[in-house]
Amino acid sequence: MKKWLLLSMAFYSANLLAFPHANPVPGGIAIIPVAPLSDKTPIVQYAGNRVTVVPLDSEWVAVIGIPLDADTGTQQLDTSTGSIPFQIQAKQYKTQRITIKDKNKVDPDDESSQRIIQEQAAQKQIKTHFTEGDAQLDFIKPVPGRDTGRFGLKRFINNQPRSPHSGMDIAAASGTSVKATAAGRVLHTDDFFFSGNTVYLDHGDGVISMYAHLSKINVAAGDTVQQGDIIGQVGSTGRATGPHLHWSVYLNGEAVDPALFLSSKK
Repeated sequence: MKKWLLLSMAFYSANLLAFPHANPVPGGIAIIPVAPLSDKTPIVQYAGNRVTVVPLDSEWVAVIGIPLDADTGTQQLDTSTGSIPFQIQAKQYKTQRITIKDKNKVDPDDESSQRIIQEQAAQKQIKTHFTEGDAQLDFIKPVPGRDTGRFGLKRFINNQPRSPHSGMDIAAASGTSVKATAAGRVLHTDDFFFSGNTVYLDHGDGVISMYAHLSKINVAAGDTVQQGDIIGQVGSTGRATGPHLHWSVYLNGEAVDPALFLSSKK
């Protein structure tokens, strides 16, 4: 298997526009060949979760979401034929400080805290959902606009440390149409305490995208959408300082940098 670990830029060139960029750092993506294409589709796991596996050129490759809190160094993929090592490199993310006027969104009361616990459990299940089938990896940006809240930022809200930023914040006016980044099925919609009106799309084989703080949701769970279909409108619901779209992408249940799914031409 060692020869499959010798990746090169030429290996990806034929599929560059329809394939995420490899960046094996915490919050990034590792793309690891796991078997020849002549084999049946392998089942691959990382840290106990199923991993997206897709054909690329003459091989099956695993597209692995690396947790933001992952240790650097050697990690292991588990397959039916054994383990495959891969390396995670170090990355330092910048710090962002935000002021939220609604204090309950920073220090929730007891009722809100119970709601948050229930919602986080439900969202964990959504993020780790795995639908057998081909993954849609040819992504477009869901709204035009500037990235105002970069993925992975170490956040302080009202001077209190909080979890790193798990998506891309795109500046856009309230009411701007939000498009499905790729074809898929609506996995879940809801009004969550922190993310407000939210849509989750299932793009197959463990690839999930999320769109938050919407002013309006245009789809319902179970709907099938095509790339570019309007699924909602930009808003500022939930914990937000103003209108914008929070866009997240999950692989094997882990939030990864959405920018890795976008080519310079999109």
